[in-house]
Amino acid sequence: MMMYGKQKKLQRYFPMPNEIFHLELSDGAILVYAFLMYCEDRKTYTCHPSYATIGKYIHRTDNSVAKYVRELEEKCLIYTEPTEVHLKDGRRHNGTLKYTIRPIADAVAYHDAVQMQKLQSEAAKAEAQRRLEEYDRKHGKCENQGTND
Repeated sequence: MMMYGKQKKLQRYFPMPNEIFHLELSDGAILVYAFLMYCEDRKTYTCHPSYATIGKYIHRTDNSVAKYVRELEEKCLIYTEPTEVHLKDGRRHNGTLKYTIRPIADAVAYHDAVQMQKLQSEAAKAEAQRRLEEYDRKHGKCENQGTND
């Protein structure tokens, strides 16, 4: 089995929170999340594989990996920070992203808040529709409104 990076001990497993399957993630986002969990530093909760490295391991293109990373950020599962590489001649180049795995409880709380907001919005729309229908029933519809007969 190939290991990512310079991990000193052979690790046979890594934890995946059960809640990950309740957050309405795409299959690709779950794969990226699993890979990030696989290579994270368990003390700092960070890792920094490139899109190409992630893509190689999960069999996806760099563009697909970027899309899934954005999805994970939007769901509050990770946050990313750009890094810089300093070359020997003094020039700076963009490095890989530094990924920080956020606590799963934050993602679940965010997901629940978004779902509650959707439900409240749907309930408000249903209430507005009910009131409109009640008004139409009491006052009749003005189908010719705005036309000159």
